[in-house]
Amino acid sequence: MPDLVVAGAGMAGLVAAAQARALGADVVVHEKGDRPGGSMLLSSGVVWRHAELERFHAECPGGDRALQRLVWERLDDDLAWLESLGARVVARETGNPLTRGARFDTESLARALVEAAGGRVELRAPLREPPADGTPLVLATGGFHASRELLREHVSPQADALLVRATPWSEGDGLRLGLAAGGRASAGLGEFYGRNMPAPPARVTAEGFVPLAQLYARHAEVESLAGERFTTRTWSEIDVVQWTARQPGARALYRVPEERLGERVRERTVGEMIAAAEHAGAPVCREDGSVVVECVAAVTTTLGGLAVDEHARVADGVFAAGADVGGIATGGYASGLAAALVFGRIAARSALGEAA
Repeated sequence: MPDLVVAGAGMAGLVAAAQARALGADVVVHEKGDRPGGSMLLSSGVVWRHAELERFHAECPGGDRALQRLVWERLDDDLAWLESLGARVVARETGNPLTRGARFDTESLARALVEAAGGRVELRAPLREPPADGTPLVLATGGFHASRELLREHVSPQADALLVRATPWSEGDGLRLGLAAGGRASAGLGEFYGRNMPAPPARVTAEGFVPLAQLYARHAEVESLAGERFTTRTWSEIDVVQWTARQPGARALYRVPEERLGERVRERTVGEMIAAAEHAGAPVCREDGSVVVECVAAVTTTLGGLAVDEHARVADGVFAAGADVGGIATGGYASGLAAALVFGRIAARSALGEAA
């Protein structure tokens, strides 16, 4: 029998398995999907923390400060650990002066973690029940972004209109298992991280999740199809996508003055992002010196989940990491990959009785 069972082979689950193997444990990873790597493989690969802890607290005011401190304090060492496993770093800066971290090649990162985990990943094998023999369990199933039922219950009555900008198999299995084991839900079940994307009839595939993001609300007039206005206040624009998700059809119109098309948002201009949306088939029109783009809200990951302590403990013998953990970024936005890395390692150590 294994020493540890892990549910989910995304970033958090693979980190937990790799850490457990490094401690000499025999680990089995159950993965619901058809490949390891989870939504991390579909991301930009940037793993980051806020440059200042006080800013982390301020930008995620509803989050658990003890959990936030763990991510902030441990991430730099954990990034070095990832690199020591053979994961390839593409850039040692995030491109944002407010954050610190690194960008990894996601395929290299997944390969390195699978190898460090011993390669014992059972695909198309969801975990439906906790181990009957009491073997410690780490829940890392990716949250509930792909469950229309849970999104409708907790996030928005427009759940059926939302795009899913991540893997299609993260349907709340970890949340259900954790609650059934005696755990409790965290704060912020109605919050999510995502992006506004080109609206149908645009075709948005996994390859377009990053390049098709419409990340320029601060340079636009934003309104719903019903004419309600919204002004984004966050650099991450998480507030505008959460607002969009609750509007009719989960849609918003971005009206951009032509003189703002040259504004840069990280490595792209506003005009380049709009051109990508138009090329994908989104409704785009030009009128009165402005360009109007119709967008739809897309969920990348849920921010609410299971409540954990500083040892990643959910209940007796049950631990959690990654998007199955809620309460870290409540009220704002923080790197999900960073939390997956830090709490994946903590969960494995705690589950095996090691110092977390």
